[in-house]
Amino acid sequence: METIYKVALVIMFLVVVFNLGQALYYMMTDKDGSKRTAWALTRRIGLSIVLIAMIMLGIWMGWLQPHGVGR
Repeated sequence: METIYKVALVIMFLVVVFNLGQALYYMMTDKDGSKRTAWALTRRIGLSIVLIAMIMLGIWMGWLQPHGVGR
């Protein structure tokens, strides 16, 4: 279960990064009043919230072990 959960987190992170790149592309190519950039950024925000909630759930369930950096 832990491995599947970690893979799901990585996939979710990649989807968030993809949506950010998609918003950048739309921002650079759309010259008219298109709402594609706003929708891509809205999706990214929503997916980021889900990703943070998944990380919190994973820590709470014990599937993820946070560690101190630089200790």
